[in-house]
Amino acid sequence: MADQDSENYDYDLFTIGAGSGGVRASRVAAAHGAKVAVAEEHRVGGTCVIRGCVPKKMLVYGAHFAEDLKDARNFGWSTDDIEFDWITLRDNVLNDVDRLNGLYEETLENHNVEIFHERAELVGPHEIRLASGKTVTARYILIATGARPHVPEFEGSEHAITSNEAFHLDEIPKKIIIAGGGYIANEFAGIFNEFGSKVCLVNRGDQLLRSYDEALRDRLLQISIIKGIEFKFNTVFKYIKPCDDGGFHVKLSDNDEEIVDLVMFATGRVPNVEGLGLGNAGVELGEKGEIKVDEFSKTNVDHIYAVGDVTDRVQLTPVAIREGQAFADSVFGDVEPYAVDHSCIPSAVFSHPPIAAVGLTEGQARNSLGNIKVYQSDFRPMKNVLAGRNERSLFKMVCDAANDRIVGIHMIAPEAAEMMQAAAVAVKAGLTKADFDATTAIHPTMAEELVLLR
Repeated sequence: MADQDSENYDYDLFTIGAGSGGVRASRVAAAHGAKVAVAEEHRVGGTCVIRGCVPKKMLVYGAHFAEDLKDARNFGWSTDDIEFDWITLRDNVLNDVDRLNGLYEETLENHNVEIFHERAELVGPHEIRLASGKTVTARYILIATGARPHVPEFEGSEHAITSNEAFHLDEIPKKIIIAGGGYIANEFAGIFNEFGSKVCLVNRGDQLLRSYDEALRDRLLQISIIKGIEFKFNTVFKYIKPCDDGGFHVKLSDNDEEIVDLVMFATGRVPNVEGLGLGNAGVELGEKGEIKVDEFSKTNVDHIYAVGDVTDRVQLTPVAIREGQAFADSVFGDVEPYAVDHSCIPSAVFSHPPIAAVGLTEGQARNSLGNIKVYQSDFRPMKNVLAGRNERSLFKMVCDAANDRIVGIHMIAPEAAEMMQAAAVAVKAGLTKADFDATTAIHPTMAEELVLLR
């Protein structure tokens, strides 16, 4: 084991993984004066930027034009000669991913962070071996390798794609089965449906989006069915077999074999810990393979930390960024060490229409607080009225009856995530229903329903 004095190490910090958390931690640590290196075997930017939330949101934007162009007719626009070209959208999205990848690398380089474009593994408590064979030492080590899509093993499961491959398809499938019930499954179900695919969402459980409020889940299911998405619950795959002339024979537990163009799995994510040599440094893992850390992102080894999805705390990009920032400030900054507050984290599902939420669901609030008050607004947005679209939005506010404090806000509506970001500040700050009531509405908007709830 190397000496604890920092001058005897090649680096003050060596980060393995250059996703959102690893990049933020490396950049901030370097800004604090640390000598930093980061190893990334794929592309700088991680899941979110390269094959996750950023390109996914771009596809969501592209998909929504299908509805917007139909609705535009009732607003006086002629849209008869409109065509959609998937390759144009795909390539434009991938080009923007390239741009972002370059910006992330530039950010690290501007902060004098050395980048190794290769795999790295621990060979000792302070030693890291790169794929090239080079061995370096670091006073502190940060693991920020993220997670990857999980595909269950069954006959032919290797023929299914995941969200990783969805951004690179050569054509939109005419018929696709998507496995899963979480946000990724529902988002891609909406995307492919808007692009004209016949979509069947298969879930081994009996409900969608388990962490979200029941009323929102039910509303999304109703709207999705009306849009033409088929749902199969309590259903598992028996096999996937390639057809001789393309496509796949798929057998599910509840029906006869059918032929589809594509099968996609969105059934959770597993931490990327294999081949990192964590055992060589004595780092402990949890039951699901996640790296176990304390509130300061420190593992059981004093100088080894981990942030982001590899820890399996909250798998959201902004959370990984906050964890990376807190780690860098606490270890290398001239501040009192601080931990990230993982409570009251807002989130969104970019389905069609999107869902957004912060705080406790109605069920959670009843279980933890007992006496609560619930306020709702179930309305048809003005744009939908003129467009002739019968889609209704739902806002729900959950309050602690003892003190009127808002403990949860939930909504399914166009641009729900944009509205929720501001509302989440109020919930995090502990504001009350009376504070919302005392705020003048902006009319006419959907957001005004938040201050008019009864």
